[in-house]
Amino acid sequence: MARITIAIDGPAASGKSTVGERVAAALGYLYFDTGVMYRAVTWAAIDRGIDIADEPAVTALAETLAIRVEPPTVSDGRQYTVFADDVDITWGIRGAEVNRGVSPVSAYRGVRSALTEQQRRIGMQGGVVMVGRDIGTVVLPEAQVKVYLDASLHERARRRFVESAERGARVPFAEVVADLANRDRIDSSREVAPLSRAKGAQYLDTTRLDIDQVVARILDLVRGTEEMNDAGA
Repeated sequence: MARITIAIDGPAASGKSTVGERVAAALGYLYFDTGVMYRAVTWAAIDRGIDIADEPAVTALAETLAIRVEPPTVSDGRQYTVFADDVDITWGIRGAEVNRGVSPVSAYRGVRSALTEQQRRIGMQGGVVMVGRDIGTVVLPEAQVKVYLDASLHERARRRFVESAERGARVPFAEVVADLANRDRIDSSREVAPLSRAKGAQYLDTTRLDIDQVVARILDLVRGTEEMNDAGA
């Protein structure tokens, strides 16, 4: 049976990462969260004192930064290990400052161009569950299964708040809501590859669904697609 490509898009904290990882594990596929690449560039810019608003400087950084995403190297709850120029930044890219800066960084045309080609090469190999905000629309429009996950702002903020608390971060809930609302605005209105539902993508509102239910629905879509592919072979 041919291994297909699965694209999962959606706004921040809609469940893409958790769902994508679970779907990939169930299928024996590679799980790849493209958002970590933009977070890595953002983290490196902050770490090196580069102004996030300086588009040429951030773009130049994205073009030269060596980003690696590997299976977990430490048993601390991480889904993967992220390196930037051989530095483990897995948890650093989840900090509040990166959360605030990643949307402007990911809106830069040069940054997206530098990272999209890397993402496309990975996705075209098949047997991949790739998650992000422009996977079905830009990176892998030919993906055999495309899903758009969504949830209410309040529910997404609750998830992000709990996630931060579990890592020991004390961020006021109102601040989490405001940050997500601002990120939604930037992601949906940016000039380059704005967040939107891809043509043919299955829309899933996860506000009242648990992880198991969402994963089961996507696996049903995958099985249906595999059966159609086999019948047409």
